[in-house]
Amino acid sequence: MANTEAALKDAVTSIEGATAAALVDYTSGMALGTIGSTKDFDLEVAAAGNTDVVRSKLRTMEHLGLKDEIEDVLITLGTQYHLIRLLSGRAGNGLFLYLVLDKSRANLAMARHQLKKIEAELEV
Repeated sequence: MANTEAALKDAVTSIEGATAAALVDYTSGMALGTIGSTKDFDLEVAAAGNTDVVRSKLRTMEHLGLKDEIEDVLITLGTQYHLIRLLSGRAGNGLFLYLVLDKSRANLAMARHQLKKIEAELEV
């Protein structure tokens, strides 16, 4: 089992093309841990903004009567992928892992696979 700091460090070092990662509480919008924030990319702001994305999707699913769970959400930009993986299980309720990837260096399928593995080992 890995703590938040170790899990985020693992994400940016083991996932090809990863430039930043965060563990976010989408009930409050607060980042519980971050790695890779720069003056050009404020991970705290990104975490809060992506909280709105998650909440919106959950509301839409509720309005549609969908009885399913979100695994992940992908946002594709010109030069980056932003991957949001909702944590499953009681311990992860209300949390998501947020990963920023350099599009030119990342393998999206492998990133999703690795992030799922990191989630499974994360102890919150």
